[in-house]
Amino acid sequence: MRKLLRRLLGRGKFFYFLRSLRMAWRRFRFGLKNVHPTFYMVAGAQVPSDLVAKEYSFVNVGCVIGAGVELGRYVMLAPNVGIVGADHRLDVPGTPIIFAGRPALKRTVIQDDAWIGFGAIIMQGVTVGRGAIVAAGAIVTKDVPPYEIHAGIPAKKIGERFSDPEDRRKHDAMLDGPVVHGEFAALPQEILERQRREARSELNGTAGSARP
Repeated sequence: MRKLLRRLLGRGKFFYFLRSLRMAWRRFRFGLKNVHPTFYMVAGAQVPSDLVAKEYSFVNVGCVIGAGVELGRYVMLAPNVGIVGADHRLDVPGTPIIFAGRPALKRTVIQDDAWIGFGAIIMQGVTVGRGAIVAAGAIVTKDVPPYEIHAGIPAKKIGERFSDPEDRRKHDAMLDGPVVHGEFAALPQEILERQRREARSELNGTAGSARP
């Protein structure tokens, strides 16, 4: 039975069918009307009903996303990312913060193909440019230009995603084109299972027919 379940729940059509069913329920549960059908959020993430999420954007477990956020195509949020801030006024003398109201909402935009690392915090109103990477644990208080890598508290530039301008132009052309479809990165356990299958195939003399 376990072997049968592993086969059914592998990276085949049944896996993607179950994935779409789970997200249909979560879209209904959270009132998500502005997310693409290929958007996926893991159970345990907290998202607002006004979230805008484009093709193949991904929100991992433990993420907390405030109001007014837009995720571009292929955006990935690692576990425990927070997009927060500006939710209380601090400048009303004679009034406790809890009664001071909220400032005007600023939109926060994570552009196409940006990757936000584990436990990073993005402050409200920031734009993270396309293709940018924010390192684990960073606190982003200012805009991150496209394709830059930022880390630290507060986050600062530590590198570029592409050192060759031609690589950047090639990536821009891909992001400006039609939606790209592909296979998601395998989890470590799945990689191990794949290696075991390939090893068994080699022992049986059928390595050429092993699944990629």
